[in-house]
Amino acid sequence: MQEQLSNRINNLATSQTLAMAAKARELRAEGKDIIGLSLGEPDFNTPDFIKEAAIQAINDNYNSYTPVDGYVELKDAIINKFQRDNNLIYDRTQIVVSTGAKQSLANVAMVLLNPGDEVLLPCPYWVSYAEIVKLAEGVPVEVPTSVETDFKITPEQLEAAITPKTKMIWYSSPCNPSGMVYSKEELRALADVLAKHPDIIVVSDEIYEHINFVGGHASMAQFEDMYDRVVTVNGVSKAFAMTGWRIGYIGAPSWIARACNKMQGQITSGANCIAQRAVITALEAPVSKISYMVDTFKKRRKLIIDLLNDIEGFVTTEPEGAFYVFPNVSHFFGKTLKGHKIENATDFSMFLLEEALVATVTGDAFGNPDCIRISYAASEEQIEEALKRIKKALT
Repeated sequence: MQEQLSNRINNLATSQTLAMAAKARELRAEGKDIIGLSLGEPDFNTPDFIKEAAIQAINDNYNSYTPVDGYVELKDAIINKFQRDNNLIYDRTQIVVSTGAKQSLANVAMVLLNPGDEVLLPCPYWVSYAEIVKLAEGVPVEVPTSVETDFKITPEQLEAAITPKTKMIWYSSPCNPSGMVYSKEELRALADVLAKHPDIIVVSDEIYEHINFVGGHASMAQFEDMYDRVVTVNGVSKAFAMTGWRIGYIGAPSWIARACNKMQGQITSGANCIAQRAVITALEAPVSKISYMVDTFKKRRKLIIDLLNDIEGFVTTEPEGAFYVFPNVSHFFGKTLKGHKIENATDFSMFLLEEALVATVTGDAFGNPDCIRISYAASEEQIEEALKRIKKALT
């Protein structure tokens, strides 16, 4: 009965990160020893002080529907976090808590985009951006970058990409998948271009904010002339190792926040009550309480970069944040490796899965067909073994 499905779902691409994870699970079920470096999920347990807050919430009988846009106490904790960490001043009318930052992004797309509106996506971009835009009947417009430019868009590229149909620009910093971080000066240069186009809304995805190895995280909304047109998206999944708790949030102009509240009220309503109570504790804690995870990621980053640089054909940049490396693998295109014809990054990623038993993700999923994404949210032993297998498969 496939013909009865909507065009909306038939035209929607499957998440490549989830698809690769599913393929890896199939091979594991067949008895193969797959090392998974494909999912964007910290390999740490949620810190005990956050779990204890959740247990306390259960014992305090939090079990009822929550306000659509989040508990007042959580919104206040988010407001304080924005002021403490980002020097951004929001009030309660500007905060909406959602079931993960992915829902936050979907809300924004649904309330702002009309059919044909264009959304600029500097490449590489997080795998779901383009599909969320399409679901909202917008048009994703890819703006290419490369390993030579550290995967960052330039002001000149931004200016050239803007058309009368441009409604928004979406980007992440630190970036998933490249790990690169926009400095305050780089964001200001982009803001100078956007200042000439006052109707364009900016979506700044800052979910990896605290996993930053260069310091000085910058937000586009910090600029006074941009504040009223920036939606700052964040959450607790990555820095606090709370992926399954599903809490994300936005700070935005009140008119956008009210619209997101209205949209969410008809889709999921309020986010999970126990998770919200736990996140209050997470956000009120000093950032130093999660620094051990960041320190570990930084150590793994050096390890994986050193190992990749020892393999001929990989061209890498040193990630400045998050927990991914995004090497250019075009050196292998047009070659046949162990009977596998490699025409693109998808072929190469599947070759690594089948021959090296290492799961990665094709750069095609992120708008860059020359690269693959490798997550180093894995133990040093797994990283060393994975790169050993990759090197062996290629030699």
